[in-house]
Amino acid sequence: MSETPPIEDIIYAQHERGFALASQRSPMLSRYYIQCPSDTNLADWPDNRFWSELKARFPKSIADMIVTGPSIEKSIAPLRSFVAEPMRYGQLFLAGDAAHIVPPTGAKGLNLAVSDVFYLHRALEAFYKCKATEHLDSYSKVALHRVWSAERLSWWLTKLLHIFPDQQGFDTRINQNDFDHLCSSEKAQAALAEQYVGLPF
Repeated sequence: MSETPPIEDIIYAQHERGFALASQRSPMLSRYYIQCPSDTNLADWPDNRFWSELKARFPKSIADMIVTGPSIEKSIAPLRSFVAEPMRYGQLFLAGDAAHIVPPTGAKGLNLAVSDVFYLHRALEAFYKCKATEHLDSYSKVALHRVWSAERLSWWLTKLLHIFPDQQGFDTRINQNDFDHLCSSEKAQAALAEQYVGLPF
């Protein structure tokens, strides 16, 4: 993360050396990702090396738009997925990271937490105002429908855009074909956009 103006769009890159992502936090806060081994030592990645590798993974026209500067935070984001099913145990209702983890590729962690709270708030309000239990009883099922959609999207984007150590030539070619299909098909793009933007409550 750096206190630099971000690129106007969120941009994903599929590169032979691994995934890269340019994203935004605010008009003066940028978040960038590059794929690296999970045991990487951050001390081996000073800012100059990071910026050089990030730009190398984007086309020059995009790399030239990246404003560099001192990093204010660096970390390794593990590619992990987890879902607690059900999201209710007796009187305990799980929400956010307590209920599910998604890899950062799909940018869905906070979105899912907000949707969990939306459904749980509705359920608790109905219970305490009207003694109605319908929404409490259906909370897990309703929330999990959205959770699994986000998990699938994040898994698919992670598989599509990352290079994994055990990846064989066949897997690479399938990913390339899938990526080419996404770039050339308006229907595939629409399906991705629908999932990426998020389903309605």
